[in-house]
Amino acid sequence: MTRQIQPGVWDEVPSPFCGIAADDLKVKVEGNRLTVLENGCPVTQPAFEQKIGESTPQIQGKATRLETAIARAVEILSQAKLPLISGLATDVEGIRAALALADRYGAVVDHMDSEAALRNILALQDSGWITTTLSEVKNRVDLLLVVGSDIETHFPRFFERYIWNPETLFNQDTAQREIIYLGKSPSGQAAYGPDGRAPLVIHCKQEELPEVVAALRAQVAGHLLQAEAVAGIAMEELAALADRLKQAQYGVVTWAAGQWTFPHAELTIQMLCELIMALNKTTRCSGLPLGGQNGQITANQVCTWQTGYPVRTSFARGYPDYDPYHCSSERLLESGAADALVWISAFDQGRTPPATSIPTVVLGRAGMDFNQAPEVFIPIGTPGIDHPGHTYRSDNVVAVPLRQLRQSGLPSTAEIVNAMLQYNR
Repeated sequence: MTRQIQPGVWDEVPSPFCGIAADDLKVKVEGNRLTVLENGCPVTQPAFEQKIGESTPQIQGKATRLETAIARAVEILSQAKLPLISGLATDVEGIRAALALADRYGAVVDHMDSEAALRNILALQDSGWITTTLSEVKNRVDLLLVVGSDIETHFPRFFERYIWNPETLFNQDTAQREIIYLGKSPSGQAAYGPDGRAPLVIHCKQEELPEVVAALRAQVAGHLLQAEAVAGIAMEELAALADRLKQAQYGVVTWAAGQWTFPHAELTIQMLCELIMALNKTTRCSGLPLGGQNGQITANQVCTWQTGYPVRTSFARGYPDYDPYHCSSERLLESGAADALVWISAFDQGRTPPATSIPTVVLGRAGMDFNQAPEVFIPIGTPGIDHPGHTYRSDNVVAVPLRQLRQSGLPSTAEIVNAMLQYNR
């Protein structure tokens, strides 16, 4: 649990930025300045240490009072026929409030990274899946298959915290865990064992993953393929990989859908899920989809329990109407169907709204700069820094509690959205 161990120094601080919610950071707070003293990473450290920047509300780039900015934001929503509430990079309470706002004004809700999230969601909706948690990986995995993903760049502490951890609940020798990369090579040495043992890498291009995964799935199912190689990989090598997966006592197949840019990537994820199901006929194997940065998992979790659907849901008809194609924020903006945009981005000053000519309201991390000033900009606090909250980590099952670290006076997303909901009531 996060605690203040001396004036201005906090221990066991969880990260709302890294997707795996590393909760062992030590952070020093001096006024509004934060410094990560221990256990930072290339994702977490710059996110905590972003300067607070300008915190005055603005209308068309000019400073204004908060009440005036809220009034203008409400006016924009009231005049819109189909508003879009997107970004959605915030905590649980912020998403709950955003959904209430969408319900009030008949808006569409979509997350800034939903294109990646939907690759997993569509596979889950179509055929189901067997997945595991980070804690189970930490304590049980003996073989990890990384498919077409660069874990180290996007989740820098994954191997340190969940693969090469020195202790497990079952006294497993984690140094003997086997790491296999299918597709791209690791970008660094985090996947190397404590003894320096390199992971096995089976190379193929990203766009070749669908046929390689299909061939591996066939091998696991015991089907003979009339081919000597697939995407340059000898069938004997894929057969050997299938055997290793079958022999593992607790195999885990992991991927980061946000890095898969080839068409219909959800079908390859579906094949991986079917591969995992086939392995469970004789052994234990689970999937571990990695993602969740910028509140991606949080948005989908809250939207699902509130409406029964993930993001890309419309309230225009007076009830939740899920459509992963028609409710795409990119499509709504490009087609001109949306006539107002509310953009929520509490974690990263660099995640600004897409360029558009429609009236735009931004609830963004203080210090955000714009190429084109939005109609309304209200600086908001960051969960886990400026106010307490909860965020979901990559495995979907843990809502990580976040403590307030500094007294910046910045409001939370929920406070601003609830003020909009209460305006003129």
